[in-house]
Amino acid sequence: MPTPYNHKEIEKKWRKYWQENPVNVNDGKKPKYYCLDMFPYPSGSGLHVGHWRGYVISDVWSRYKLLNGYYIIHPMGWDAFGLPAENYAIKMGVHPRVSTAENIATFKKQLEDISAIYDWDMEVNTTDPEFYKWTQWIFVKMFKAGLAYQKEMPINWCPSCKTGLANEEVVNGECERCGTPVTKKNLKQWMLRITKYADRLLEDLNKLDWPEKVKKMQTDWIGKSYGAEVDFEVQGSDKTIKIYTTRPDTLYGATFMVLAPEHAMVSELTKPEQKEAVEEYIQKALMKSSVDRMQDKEKTGVFTGSYAINPLTKKPIPIWISDYVLADYGTGAIMCVPAHDERDFDFAKKFGIPIIQVISKDGKEVPELNEAYTEPGIMINSGEWNGMDSETAKKEIPDLLEKMGIGKKTVNYKLRDWVFSRQRYWGEPIPIVHCEDCGPVPVPEEELPLLLPDVEKYEPTGTGESPLANIHEWVNTTCPQCGKPAKRETNTMPQWAGSSWYFLRYVDNKNDKELVSKEKAQKYLPVDMYIGGVEHAVLHLLYSRFYTKFLKDIGVVDFDEPFIRLFNQGMIVKNGAKMSKSKGNVVSPDDLVRDYGRDSLRLYELFVGPPELDSEWDDRGIDGVYRFLNRFYNLVMDNKDKTVEPTQEMIKLRHRFVHDITTRLENFSLNTVVSGFMEYNNKMIDLVKKAGGIDRDTLETAIILLAPFAPHISEELWAQMGHDTSVFKNTWPTYDEEMLKDSEIEIAVQINGKTRGTVMIPADASKETAINKAKEVLAGKISGTIIKEIYVPGKIVNIVVK
Repeated sequence: MPTPYNHKEIEKKWRKYWQENPVNVNDGKKPKYYCLDMFPYPSGSGLHVGHWRGYVISDVWSRYKLLNGYYIIHPMGWDAFGLPAENYAIKMGVHPRVSTAENIATFKKQLEDISAIYDWDMEVNTTDPEFYKWTQWIFVKMFKAGLAYQKEMPINWCPSCKTGLANEEVVNGECERCGTPVTKKNLKQWMLRITKYADRLLEDLNKLDWPEKVKKMQTDWIGKSYGAEVDFEVQGSDKTIKIYTTRPDTLYGATFMVLAPEHAMVSELTKPEQKEAVEEYIQKALMKSSVDRMQDKEKTGVFTGSYAINPLTKKPIPIWISDYVLADYGTGAIMCVPAHDERDFDFAKKFGIPIIQVISKDGKEVPELNEAYTEPGIMINSGEWNGMDSETAKKEIPDLLEKMGIGKKTVNYKLRDWVFSRQRYWGEPIPIVHCEDCGPVPVPEEELPLLLPDVEKYEPTGTGESPLANIHEWVNTTCPQCGKPAKRETNTMPQWAGSSWYFLRYVDNKNDKELVSKEKAQKYLPVDMYIGGVEHAVLHLLYSRFYTKFLKDIGVVDFDEPFIRLFNQGMIVKNGAKMSKSKGNVVSPDDLVRDYGRDSLRLYELFVGPPELDSEWDDRGIDGVYRFLNRFYNLVMDNKDKTVEPTQEMIKLRHRFVHDITTRLENFSLNTVVSGFMEYNNKMIDLVKKAGGIDRDTLETAIILLAPFAPHISEELWAQMGHDTSVFKNTWPTYDEEMLKDSEIEIAVQINGKTRGTVMIPADASKETAINKAKEVLAGKISGTIIKEIYVPGKIVNIVVK
């Protein structure tokens, strides 16, 4: 009797074998395939089963590509700078360098438990000076190209983390890291001019094999729109207010204007009697994040006391301030057409401002609008534009405004330049020296990396300055350009700095002369498949695309998109919520590995639900996967030494098996791959019962198909079949389309539409053959005269009697 399946012994044996005999070797002959995980942020809580999901998916795909004849680039590293690591270190009372190193060691041990084919020789760590030397080098290159600049501006400020945040780091008005409500603060910030790449970032989405929802999220974030800039004169003044609108066709209906609270003209437009109310309103607005201001349904505002002149009607319209207008979008001022914009309609109703309809569905004015009319229609109350189709007007009127001298056709973007500096310690020092004579000067490239100084006290100051500002011996230096006394930049880079380009460094991580050599970049890059969570759809992915395009522009790489294909896995949730220590719903993989084995856990991570969707975790579900592995193990062990001539049924089963698993795998329907294994295992067991055994080709094919998913048991069974090489030295099985066709099919047999039985007929049977076979089954059941014989090919025979 064969030895029962012992996952502990089998997994220990083959993990040792792979260490000594790597299955993924670069022989210089195979084409490359670069499969990449979004590298983890090594927090103190370690990995849970939710993290495993993405790593298992990427390893399955990597091993599948390995069996398809590729050399697999499948590296792993650590995204270890930034606020979470610093906050964790503060909480634990240790230096972030110490806590980060400990967390990385824990993560690495846990990742090795997955038995993924990671190439640890390619490992990178964003906090390693040999890595962040090149992060700083990219910044210097951007500075020299005019893409990095300083600007004083109101930024999102987290009072808990005591640092500035990019718009992308504010979620529902809260700091995405700590959940504290975000406020506003004026600070001089380093910015990256990502807006210069807006059109390329938008247009090149068409090149990518990415989920449509991600491409739409990026499209919406970039937010390209076409419209016109229009100048409104201020009544009683020689000043003008410039607005941007996507609806210049509604200009006749503009009955008021709204400025952002931060708009430069607010103070001069505010009349003395309104000053107190305006200042109070501005103070409240500064306490809100940009995201909150855009999402607030309740419209608030205050009148400045001044009026502008509608350039077409020549009538005065009141100038208001409201926080639903942002200073950094468009011009920070808008014309308001309440009849045709929902926000403006709500505002006008609340403050008693006139509403003038200028577009009508049928060309007739509605006596009183109950809501804004936002559909296309016919222009009314619009002077010489009356009777025009509004869609035509929208396109033609920007040119007309230019000819009239009151506006110009223009394009606008929602995308803002990237706030790049952070007032924290644990990040890459920004390699800039400030000189009174020369201004900001980059640290010479040959002096990089500019090391992060070791300090005892690194907590945020709360003043808006980085803790580095207190290290005078580090701050005080000489200007690289003129040699006079100067001061170093004390802000550090955001967490995104290293993660925006790390994927390039893996393939040449020991190179101290270049970020990546041209030879290795051409040979191994870009990334063929990128796997990670959809939460990075805007931030990380957009920044990575920006960095890659810049590096192409300066000749570092010869491609402009980093990730050819993207797969976003859903989260594993427990009790309906994302796993976290604070919720008490974290499931550790350690006990499951001990009790069921890595192969079972790998399979269950896939079986738990469609990989692109969030799935509820249930520990009990792993039992079914474990039972399947036992049944498959026993099937092979019981039949491996039998000599069985393959029947036609066995051959057809084998080809269908390969077809179904391959198709589902290629479609990333990985949960149905696992159910497919269970289904075909049962079919093979049935064949054994019927024929007394199963042929060797079918068994070996099944083992190879299972190998990417459950590599340990597959290696063991491959060896039990008598092979002395790894199962991964094989080629992924193929199938013959002809073998997928059934030679016989089962159809229903009916009398007067009622089913009386079934019959097997040749798949290509003629109508006459099908009816004759049906009559054989129905012999003795037909009474009366047959008046009609109906055959629906492949489905039914119906004998109609009277």
